[in-house]
Amino acid sequence: MSKALNEKPKAEALPTAASAGVTVNGKYLPPPEDQDGKIWVRTSALIQAQANDLYKMWRDIESAPLWQEQIVQVAKTGQATSHWVMRSGDNDSLDNKTIEWDSEILADEPGRRIAWRSISGESQNAGEVIFEPAPGGRGTMVTVLQEFRLGKLASLWETIVGRNPKQAVIENLRHFKALAETGEIPRVQGQPHGPRGTVAAMKKSVYGENMATPPGLNRQAGTA
Repeated sequence: MSKALNEKPKAEALPTAASAGVTVNGKYLPPPEDQDGKIWVRTSALIQAQANDLYKMWRDIESAPLWQEQIVQVAKTGQATSHWVMRSGDNDSLDNKTIEWDSEILADEPGRRIAWRSISGESQNAGEVIFEPAPGGRGTMVTVLQEFRLGKLASLWETIVGRNPKQAVIENLRHFKALAETGEIPRVQGQPHGPRGTVAAMKKSVYGENMATPPGLNRQAGTA
């Protein structure tokens, strides 16, 4: 088990709450600027499902491997704590190293909001998800704000994990939407394509196209 983050004397304390829900004049404030080794990402999706159902789906943390990239196991360790295991590399990688951390839920408002942060391990992160009924009963707007503390580990993280953390958050919300609406997550692995040029190859690397698609409900998630 990794040492707690607060045992590292030079590690900054993670926030006790995120701010995805802060609005002014009916609009979300922009996330903080990336600086001092901290990066932020906010992304939203309109999902054709009820807020309560989406909250229950997100709150079921042990099912996270069904829709979150490279998460191979989540185990509850307490009423509000859990242990996470992420597999490194991509589909073409022979390296199966793992990144592990412990997380705690800071705020839990059924049908509306969940906030969390890591409390130990190899990933320093905090986040919040907001579920808001869309006007006219047209589904639910789901907004995610997540913070990562990387510092000099930024390039190492991308090397190990295989995708920029910001892009990973965006892709995971897309997977969540697909799973909630259809029970399936579209995948492109194995689909034929012609030769790719230099620019296309660079985009493939930047956007993590080799990343394994989470299984959804049609296949069981792997275990660590």
